[in-house]
Amino acid sequence: MSNNLFDLTGKIALVTGASRGIGAAIAKLLAQQGAHVLVSSRKIEGCRAMADHIVRAGGRADPVPCHIGNLEEIQHVFAGVRERFGRLDILVNNAATNPYFGHILDTDPSAVDKTIEVNIRGYFFMSVEAGRLMRQHGGGAIVNIASINALQPGVGQGIYSITKAAVVNMTKAFAKECAQFNIRVNALLPGLTKTKFAGALFSHEEVYKAAIDHIPMHRHAEPEEMAGTVLYLVSEASSYTTGECVVVDGGLTSCGGI
Repeated sequence: MSNNLFDLTGKIALVTGASRGIGAAIAKLLAQQGAHVLVSSRKIEGCRAMADHIVRAGGRADPVPCHIGNLEEIQHVFAGVRERFGRLDILVNNAATNPYFGHILDTDPSAVDKTIEVNIRGYFFMSVEAGRLMRQHGGGAIVNIASINALQPGVGQGIYSITKAAVVNMTKAFAKECAQFNIRVNALLPGLTKTKFAGALFSHEEVYKAAIDHIPMHRHAEPEEMAGTVLYLVSEASSYTTGECVVVDGGLTSCGGI
């Protein structure tokens, strides 16, 4: 074990949804700690831009485009990882979708299908492929980015909240069955964070003000404030931690603020 518990030198890390927001912050931090980061999102342009940013900063990164709602694309990505690196040490499932904001009774079936396809099926099959590769090479760490909506559904975010609750249970299921292979699986549950993904909340002044009023720290988070917890969960600092869901929300849920 390194004297620096957060040292990721030599590790291969795949981060989905890494072209912006929380995923980008995670990718940059893991690279700063020595990991070779595979930057993944749907569009190659976004992947390449973030990978180039990391390389210019002195890190190691490659663009790996993938739509995690498509099983064939997932399998193609992991075939490439096997061929080039022969292993994967870290997977961060961050890519997600939230195509509908409104009353749950008015949810369009296509929005339900899309949200389940990405937020549940995508996370599941990414974890399966990563877990199989990790099992062959002595273990690894998987972190799923869920949401505090997994604990209590957000207003107007019914199907999104339902899928994030599924991610919490998925995390525990993988942790329980994969511990024997030295694969640790944990989740991060972010609170209100300033990202393009959460734009609907920030664009509704009343909703935003109501949220801030209930947060003990009386502010939203920046993406970089989520990355440190992920670093802990993929590093040797958390070597005896698995099946945990870490809430990072400025004290909202701990004070009964949802």
